[in-house]
Amino acid sequence: MITLLDCYTDEPAGLGVPPYLGTYPRYIAGFLDEDINYITIDDLRYYKDYLFADKKINGRKTNIRVYNRTKSDSQIKNILENTSELVVILGVHTPGKYLSALPGTLKEVSELIKDFNFKKILTGPAVYGTQLEGGKFFEKVDKNVFDNINNFDFSYNEIKDIAVKGALIVKQIPAIRMIEIETSHGCSRKKGCSFCTEPIKHGLEFREKDDIIREIKEFYKLGCRHFRLGKQSCIYSYPYLIDLLKGIRNECREINVLHVDNANPNFVAEEKTKAIAKYCTEGNVAAFGVESFDKEVIGQNNLNTTPEETLKAVKIVNKHGAEKGPNGMQKFLPGINLLFGLKGETKKTHEENMKHLKLILDSNLLLRRINIRQVTLFEGTPLYEEVGNKFLRKNRKYYWKWRNDVRQKIDNAMLQRLVPAGTVLRGVRMEIYDGNTTFGRQIGTYPLIVGVKGRLELKSFYSVRITGHMLRSVVGIVQ
Repeated sequence: MITLLDCYTDEPAGLGVPPYLGTYPRYIAGFLDEDINYITIDDLRYYKDYLFADKKINGRKTNIRVYNRTKSDSQIKNILENTSELVVILGVHTPGKYLSALPGTLKEVSELIKDFNFKKILTGPAVYGTQLEGGKFFEKVDKNVFDNINNFDFSYNEIKDIAVKGALIVKQIPAIRMIEIETSHGCSRKKGCSFCTEPIKHGLEFREKDDIIREIKEFYKLGCRHFRLGKQSCIYSYPYLIDLLKGIRNECREINVLHVDNANPNFVAEEKTKAIAKYCTEGNVAAFGVESFDKEVIGQNNLNTTPEETLKAVKIVNKHGAEKGPNGMQKFLPGINLLFGLKGETKKTHEENMKHLKLILDSNLLLRRINIRQVTLFEGTPLYEEVGNKFLRKNRKYYWKWRNDVRQKIDNAMLQRLVPAGTVLRGVRMEIYDGNTTFGRQIGTYPLIVGVKGRLELKSFYSVRITGHMLRSVVGIVQ
């Protein structure tokens, strides 16, 4: 019996950390085309650390190490005892902070599975290395733990059918999942950004529009209502985007959430932006891979946009997407990614970042979020080969201050503009407890975290009236 162990994936093009369901387990399940057991790293942790150990789960604070269990005690025991081959899906290339899930590391998973006698196969982004923390070199594979390392790199001709067959694994997942849909792989730029692993994995190629719609229709038939066109380096680069969005809405009329993810500001165009705002659902975000507003850093790292191009793209998305939808959030807004530790980074880099972020703020434009992280170093990328962690070591002492400047001077003011006090956010799904506070968020591409006093029922939906603003989240009361 083959078992898929989903340790969750996060990479420049593609997210598979709950509540998202990534492409890797689905494609592999469809490829193997037999009865497959799907379990999560949470299931395995629970089996090893709690089911047969004298450990208790503290009920005052949600334990996100075991929150995303999919099987009962007896089911997980039976599956692991009868598994002949375990396929470990693992790998984080763009580390983040996750509200209600914790991806597995190679070290952790190796320790958890070492005593089992079944065959062990490693796949996912970890084939190229993985790292759960920014600002570090990648975690290397201990090949003694695994019998085989297989990246299961399927052609789009193969994916056409296996993506549909593999959709059935959602029947083994009891909680809501937002289905991550692939539209393309590779990068439209022959030489990508200095830190990015995507050009290492694939050349540029696009999936057929009808194949994508067919896959979404299969998930829709299985009861899924939340989708993100997220597995690509730039959604605007997809040549049939408007027809794709129309086709999805025509075939699946009761979708609750349809969002996108990555976008290169250079490709942002009026007609495609209007289509995204029209056919997708509110709360949608185009994550701009800006990384730096410092032109010296942009040049040395071959980044994909200039400050001027970014501002133009921010204006276009605001023009067509700033109107609010029924759930209380704007229809479609830009997000900005910033990266610390790039080649050529100096104190001037932070000054340039702040200058341009303040320009956006002062221009009464909206950003849904600013994502700041330290670069992770992966073998094969130009940054790894040319400078390694030189700039991380040089400037790390400034990072907390730089990050705090953005949070205090930009984020808080932007949040108050996005969702002023009194705004009602509908469809907030409560996810975790922290003492006597419950935290939740809407289902979406970069949903806003909402804190509510009291212990509300987890995994249930509420309408929340906003009463206050933190640096990156809001607080409210149930409406």
